[in-house]
Amino acid sequence: MIAGIETGGTKVVCAAAAASAPERPLVTRRFPTTGPDETIGRIRDFLAEVTADEPLQALGVASFGPVDAAHGSPRFGYVTTTPKPGWADVDLLGRVTPQGVPAAFVNDVVGAAVGELRYGAGQGLSSLAYATIGTGVGVGMVVDGRPIGGDGWPEVGHLLVRRHPADRFAGNCPFHGDCLEGLAAGPAIKARWGVDASSFPPEVHDEAFAVLASYIAQMAYTVALTVGAERVVLGGGVMLAPGLLDATRAALAAISGGYGPATLATADPKDVLVPPGIEDSPGVVGALALAADLLP
Repeated sequence: MIAGIETGGTKVVCAAAAASAPERPLVTRRFPTTGPDETIGRIRDFLAEVTADEPLQALGVASFGPVDAAHGSPRFGYVTTTPKPGWADVDLLGRVTPQGVPAAFVNDVVGAAVGELRYGAGQGLSSLAYATIGTGVGVGMVVDGRPIGGDGWPEVGHLLVRRHPADRFAGNCPFHGDCLEGLAAGPAIKARWGVDASSFPPEVHDEAFAVLASYIAQMAYTVALTVGAERVVLGGGVMLAPGLLDATRAALAAISGGYGPATLATADPKDVLVPPGIEDSPGVVGALALAADLLP
C-alpha cells in the first residue's frame, strides 16, 4: 500500500493505492485545510485507517507553498514563508510520515505536473508544466521526466509580466503589486471587475478576456522558453471560464510570433495549451506516483 497527500490552501486530498497502480486510488478522503495541528491530525488518522491491515510502503506529499523541497536541506519537507495563518515554518513531511516509511515531497503544482505527465494530458511527453490559475497562481514543472524544485521554487506565479495596454489595474499582490498573480488570479479579477471570470457582462467580456489571456500566455511562453515544456496544462477555477482557454491560445500565438523551441514555434496552440486530463486532483495522483517511485 502507498499513500499520497495533497495539501492545498483550502482543502486536503488523501489517497491510498496499490504500488502497481498509483493512478487508481482505492480510497480517497477530502477535508478542509484548517490549522496545522488539526489538519496534520486528520492526515495521520487517514494513514492509520488505510494501513490498519496492510503496512504503508511509501508516502508522497504535494503541499501548498512555498515549501522547501531541496533534498539535503535541514528543512526539507517544511512549509516555509506562506502567508496562510499558522502554517509558516511547519515541518509538514516530518509530522505526517510514519517512522521508517520512505517519503517524497514536492509542492502541490509539481505534484499535479507529475500526475498529468504520467497519467493525464502529458502522456507520451518528457517535459510538461502544470499551471493553476485560481485563488493564486502556481506552476509546477517536470523536465526530461524529472520533477524540478527546491527551496521555494518554482514560484512562477510571481513572474513580472508585460502590462496589457488596456489594463489600468494596479495589481493586488501584497509583495509585488502587478505580478502575474496580482493581475490574473481570482481575487485580482474580482477586485478589478467585481465578478469572477465566468461572469463578465457583455460590455467588458472581450476586453477582460484579452487582458487575462495576455498574462496567462506570457507565463506559458516564458515556461516554454526557459525549460522547454512541450505542453502547458491550464487548470484552476479561472480557466473554467468558457472561451478563456481559446483566447489564451490565440494570445500565445501572437506573443511568440513563431519564435521559440520547435514544439512551440511550429505547434498548433491547441496542442501546447490544454486543459487537465485528470479531472479529479492530479496533485494527489502525482503524489502517489512519486511514492511508488521510492519502491524497488
